[in-house]
Amino acid sequence: MQQPSVGRIVHYVSHGTPPRSDGTQAFQSECRAAIITEVGENDTVGLCVLNPTGQFFHSLAAGGCHHQENEQAGGSWHWPERV
Repeated sequence: MQQPSVGRIVHYVSHGTPPRSDGTQAFQSECRAAIITEVGENDTVGLCVLNPTGQFFHSLAAGGCHHQENEQAGGSWHWPERV
């Protein structure tokens, strides 16, 4: 089993924009490249998320990001799929 450590590349799942009244979203949830910047307990990490329009930082002090391998919910991270 892989262990999170500072500097590792992972995937962050974005939240996407809130649904409109017709159920559509301006931006859907999707995977983004991220670098682990901090490691907490229970696979919770701080991340620097790399977006096409800039960077997003999510620190442990702000709650960190939780690991989810199967059900990839917005705000979580997982190991990149092997291709």
